[in-house]
Amino acid sequence: MTRNPQLNKHGELIHLLSIEGLPRAVLHNILDTAGTFLSVNDREVKKVPLLRGKSVFNLFFENSTRTRTTFEIAAKRLSADVINLDIAKSSAAKGESLLDTIANLSAMHADMFVVRHSESGAPYLIAQHCAPHVHVVNAGDGRHAHPTQGLLDMYTIRHYKQDFTKLTVAVVGDIVHSRVARSDINALTTLGVPEIRAVGPKTLVPSDLKEMGVRVCHDMVEGIKGADVIIMLRLQNERMSGAMLPSAGEFFKNYGLTQEKLAHAKPDAIVMHPGPINRGVEIDSSVADGRQSVILPQVTFGIAVRMAVMSTIAGNNA
Repeated sequence: MTRNPQLNKHGELIHLLSIEGLPRAVLHNILDTAGTFLSVNDREVKKVPLLRGKSVFNLFFENSTRTRTTFEIAAKRLSADVINLDIAKSSAAKGESLLDTIANLSAMHADMFVVRHSESGAPYLIAQHCAPHVHVVNAGDGRHAHPTQGLLDMYTIRHYKQDFTKLTVAVVGDIVHSRVARSDINALTTLGVPEIRAVGPKTLVPSDLKEMGVRVCHDMVEGIKGADVIIMLRLQNERMSGAMLPSAGEFFKNYGLTQEKLAHAKPDAIVMHPGPINRGVEIDSSVADGRQSVILPQVTFGIAVRMAVMSTIAGNNA
């Protein structure tokens, strides 16, 4: 059996590339550690010295504001030196290969790479070729995975619902293009959620989900009926080719979350969204801003979770 490239020989996390294949204990450890960092946000001096003297390079080969910003805040709160590379103007835009870019940055004494890339698997490639002391965090690769978003979603669910083993969770919308959906489903499965539902039109729900024990629903009301947690996904128009949707208006009519549809979930159901939100497409403003929405707390929790991930992997040797 091949060893998970994210773990060292002691089973400790040295890279975070995907939630898939990680033991439940590792996920719980990150969530518990994130809980200890939440109070840092409330301090007058929002810093702890855990990464003092370490250099964290943010390598975003794909656009992102929220994820890059929260990683930068998290690293600075851990007292790391943070270097943001503008990839569009860097050597990569001049034709330098990904691995040459990494080799040159490693020569600048990088300790950690936070990588977002449009190609699935790019963070794995970097982890295979960087020096043993360098850690890699996947901040989203292609359609494959977005593990820190998955973990902050799990933190949010645990914060509001406590026990994963009693929940019904519905993931709604453009699942086929969503790396967040894959990470969430892997995490929910590992943490013992008994009923996971994938809700969306046939063109946007992958056929292999049933093999993972996920219940596929093409009717919105059926999909969210009695749910404790509803995770709405953004329509990934930039990753769609051809006519996968009749129109945004048609999608909202059938799969947009409105107060009327939300009434079919449990009265205390929470509504989540990884952002950015397309109001009036995936979700109605009255729901996004309503009492059951936990979309803004997700962002706050995201900083603590990313602090937990970076401090955990930096504390473990290859």
